[in-house]
Amino acid sequence: MKLSGVMPALITPFDANGKVDFKAYEKHLTAMREAGVTGWVPMGSTGEYSALSNDERLEVLKFVKDFANEGEILIAGTNAPATREVIENTLQAKEIGYDTVLLATPFYTRPTQEELLAHFQRVLGETDINLILYSYPYKDGVEIGFDILDALADDPRVLGIKESSGSLQRAIDIHSRYKGRIALVSGSDDIALDFMFWGADAWICGPANCMAKACVDLDRTFRSGDLNAAREKMIVLYRAMNILESGKFVQKVKYGCELQGLPVGNCRAPLGELSAEEKAEFRAAMQPILNW
Repeated sequence: MKLSGVMPALITPFDANGKVDFKAYEKHLTAMREAGVTGWVPMGSTGEYSALSNDERLEVLKFVKDFANEGEILIAGTNAPATREVIENTLQAKEIGYDTVLLATPFYTRPTQEELLAHFQRVLGETDINLILYSYPYKDGVEIGFDILDALADDPRVLGIKESSGSLQRAIDIHSRYKGRIALVSGSDDIALDFMFWGADAWICGPANCMAKACVDLDRTFRSGDLNAAREKMIVLYRAMNILESGKFVQKVKYGCELQGLPVGNCRAPLGELSAEEKAEFRAAMQPILNW
């Protein structure tokens, strides 16, 4: 499978009673499809997977799979704190119809590099599915180091790594060391254009939930070779992206959906609502994006 284009790391809409709102979800996905996204990544951290029950997670994966058209990329988030649970979740995703999953470091446990390598190898050994690794040390407390990537680079089922460290140097290292073996996938949204320049053909993008048209336009402009225009578009996007990266990411993305006229409800506790000041700051940054 070729990883390319903008693939939203999907939010999960909730109704006023805190239940998954599938009507809002369908409207949300339809709008992003019209904007030109290339696929779907449900049940990642932007989707609040850790706040959903196992049954809810499966319902969401089934819904997105049924919505997807032929040719659209499908990547299921199947993360969990224990290897056994990750394997169970991955096998269930495979049964639903996903052939690729996105796996971060198991949360809370903070495994060593040796333990983390063994974790990924067990998932590969006990499931018949492709992996995209997800390195987000700020949130998970553990980086997927180069020794792990060295060990997995020649496994054809390890397709890529979503790099969310925010380190451009690390992105360059990944591309230069593993080009043609492990794809660099952009996951640091406020430097997404830099990632594209250094070999990221795909962008698993949380902000695409509330600015899909702009993100797709940036990606297409870069692919067209017009780097000056791509830079100018990134300048417009940068302020909103940077505010997202500064904290309360999911709450701000969901508020951005509301600003686009597609409300998706609040986050589940413990994530709280934005303050009036936080809303005002993000709303101001979104103004040039809303009518892209």
